[in-house]
Amino acid sequence: MSHHSIKESYRKLSERLNRFPQGAPPSETLYRILSLLFTEKEAALVAQLPIKPFTVKTAARIWKLEEVEAHRILEQLASRALLLDMEHEGVQRYVLPPPMAGFIEFSIMRTRGDIDQKLLSRLYYQYLNVEEDFIKELFFGTETRLGRVYVQERVLSNENAVHVLDYERASHIIKATPHMGISMCYCRHKMQHMDLACDAPMDICMSFGNVAASLIKHGYARRVDASEGLELLAKAYEHNLVQCGENVREGVNFICNCCSCCCEALVAARKFGMLQPVNTTNFLPEIDAAGCTGCGKCARTCPIEAISIVDAPAAADESGSVPAGAAPNRRLAQVDEGICLGCGVCVRSCPTKCIGLKQRQSRVVTPVNSVHRTLLMAVEKGQLQNLIFDNQAFASHRAMAAVLSAILKLPPVKQAMASKQMKSVYLERLISRYMKGGN
Repeated sequence: MSHHSIKESYRKLSERLNRFPQGAPPSETLYRILSLLFTEKEAALVAQLPIKPFTVKTAARIWKLEEVEAHRILEQLASRALLLDMEHEGVQRYVLPPPMAGFIEFSIMRTRGDIDQKLLSRLYYQYLNVEEDFIKELFFGTETRLGRVYVQERVLSNENAVHVLDYERASHIIKATPHMGISMCYCRHKMQHMDLACDAPMDICMSFGNVAASLIKHGYARRVDASEGLELLAKAYEHNLVQCGENVREGVNFICNCCSCCCEALVAARKFGMLQPVNTTNFLPEIDAAGCTGCGKCARTCPIEAISIVDAPAAADESGSVPAGAAPNRRLAQVDEGICLGCGVCVRSCPTKCIGLKQRQSRVVTPVNSVHRTLLMAVEKGQLQNLIFDNQAFASHRAMAAVLSAILKLPPVKQAMASKQMKSVYLERLISRYMKGGN
């Protein structure tokens, strides 16, 4: 088969990926990655799959295959974590996860011999760390962020703890989930193959719910209970890792325990500063100048270099002047609040305990669930029509009602954007009807 036709299969798969808000900008590197993960035949088949979860029967109909053969192909893809499989109301369903957080990470979240993980890691490094188009699109392509940061709960004062809601606590996610899996950290495993990995814990990547159940089933994660999950969270705290999880209030699928040198989100935060690739917590560090010695430990510990050590002027008296013989200038820690993630790592690192947390002026808004977040991202990227019409992704009355419900939770401006993108008088009338209390 010609080189051109092989390229065409992966080009079509790339187009399929980019019908979803979390896409993957096409490049020669991406095609090489896809060719390592998918055979040419698999790429051509997966390119035809719908966005929503689907059954064997649906895949067989789309592919024009017998259900037995379609089931064999789907199971083969799921066994390599290229598809996620889950059971809902007694029916087995499959879904193509996005590239990230999704099949890119899954491919090296365990050691395996069926693919060249060293070559794959080098391609990932080229695609994510050198070319950067994918990272910029992933983290900055929409106003709504894919991920958010959890504050380190151990550093919260009693007053702060009152203001932290359950969904803002990593410990609550761990305690409440029906399934929890632990996998090898994709970021550090990738960097290990580049001879650039740090010494942070490797087996500490957390998945939850149906995603965890599928990864556990196929050996890409090991099942842990809540108590072991909390122990691993404490281990992450001890290594000054930042908890970055899915940017939703309900149904969180992942929490990564991120180091500053390997994690794409934190590397992006250092590179692009003020753009903030993930949603922050509702807190900011507050430094007690009287107790700060300027030792610099907080600055060295901060994962995104949001703290610097600066010269502080000598203390003035009540008249505002510096008295003769006053103490000379000294060094103090200073926080760049514009880029700070509010993780709290600096608080636990301070030897003089002079760093606390204060609340941000305005509370950070978190989407309700993955449908709400995906919808927001689709509206912001002008892709809402893809979600609703692509392969009848929301053909059922129940699914359309869920989309409309999520649209109605958007601010009026974004509702107007959604309606404009759809170019649908029908949708405009439905929105208007629901706003007036219709059914």
